[in-house]
Amino acid sequence: MPGFANALLIIAAAGLLAIRQTKPQLITAARRWWPLPVVLAYCGLRGSGRGSHLIDVHHRYESIALLSVELLVGVAMVAAAWACTSHIRTEPDGSVRSRETKATAVMRGAGIASRLGLVGMALLIGIHQGTGALLLALAASLLVGAGSLELRGGALRPAPVLTAAVR
Repeated sequence: MPGFANALLIIAAAGLLAIRQTKPQLITAARRWWPLPVVLAYCGLRGSGRGSHLIDVHHRYESIALLSVELLVGVAMVAAAWACTSHIRTEPDGSVRSRETKATAVMRGAGIASRLGLVGMALLIGIHQGTGALLLALAASLLVGAGSLELRGGALRPAPVLTAAVR
C-alpha cells in the first residue's frame, strides 16, 4: 500500500475511534474489538515490502530500536492510559458501558505527541521509516487498549444466572 493510502487509513481509523468514543460504548462479551487493530497491523506489515519500510536498511539497529520504543510508547501511554482513565459503569439492566474522560483525551494527545517527537527525532538522525511503522504502533496500542478495556468491563459484568432443569 502506498504511503498516501496508509496515511488515509490512519486518519480514517483515528476519526472512527474519536467519533465512537465520545459517547458511551456498550461492552459485551460478543463485542468484536480486535478486527480494526488486526487490519491495521496487516496493512502495516504488508506494505513494508513495497517502499513503506518498517526498518531502514541503512540504519538497521537504530531503526529496530526506534520501532521498539514507538511500540512501547504506544502501548504504555495510549493503550494503558485509555483503559485506566476510561469511565466504566454498570447499567441497571446489567449491561456494562465505557466512556472516555478528559484525562483519556489528554493521554491520547500526549501519546500522539510523543510518537511524532520520535518520528521527528528519527528524521533528524537520518532514519527513514515508512508509514508501516506508524500503522503497526497504532494497531498495537488499539489492541492492548481495547483488550484492557474489555478485561476491566468484564470484571463488572454480572455472573450468569444458572437455573436447574426441572424434570
